[in-house]
Amino acid sequence: MTSRNSTTRSELVYEKVRREILYGTLPPGSRLRFVDLANRFTVSQSVVREALMRLAEQGLAVALPQQGFRVRTLDLADLHEITEARIEIEGLVIRLAIARGDLQWESSVIAAHHILAQTSMMTETGKTNEAWADAHEAFHAAILQGCGNGTLLSIATSLRESASLYRWWSGSITPDPDRDVALEHRQILDAVVARDEMTAMCLIAQHIQRTTDALSAAAAPLEVHN
Repeated sequence: MTSRNSTTRSELVYEKVRREILYGTLPPGSRLRFVDLANRFTVSQSVVREALMRLAEQGLAVALPQQGFRVRTLDLADLHEITEARIEIEGLVIRLAIARGDLQWESSVIAAHHILAQTSMMTETGKTNEAWADAHEAFHAAILQGCGNGTLLSIATSLRESASLYRWWSGSITPDPDRDVALEHRQILDAVVARDEMTAMCLIAQHIQRTTDALSAAAAPLEVHN
């Protein structure tokens, strides 16, 4: 029972800290101190360590010899490597999802897109809406879920999360008047529902690259080096 409770507490710490990293509350390079986190969440340091080790395995945190952990630091070269990997991996995963996904999977993708389409991308203050970001990730996750390969899905998810750090690191991106993100998502959905593997692969590659180009332009003046 103690072990189960410990695992549950570790999961809660993991989810809280993970979200704070992904949404920029804990910026790149921030120290993740065992004592501070243990006191904050009212858990033992061993529970915190377990949660931080999971974050390190996913590339969101870095273990420092004799110093604990910190949020990973970022640079544009890393972003471009992640982008190249994402295009290759997500292209493969979306192809498999279209080939293997059943009607239930297709319905989940349509439902996820409906939520995304009904959620405003920006807040009144001009910041990226966290609810939209959640819906955006849920839509892409729903598509990839149909691949039927847990290993590939895990890799694709980890790469997407690493990339999402840059969205918050770079701050709010001024919307490109020549880019219709909602249309991009609709076209991806249409290709998935039509079971058009090649079109879906091309569209997801373009979608990822356009986002990287926007992030690169916004983040260049703020670049943080390891």
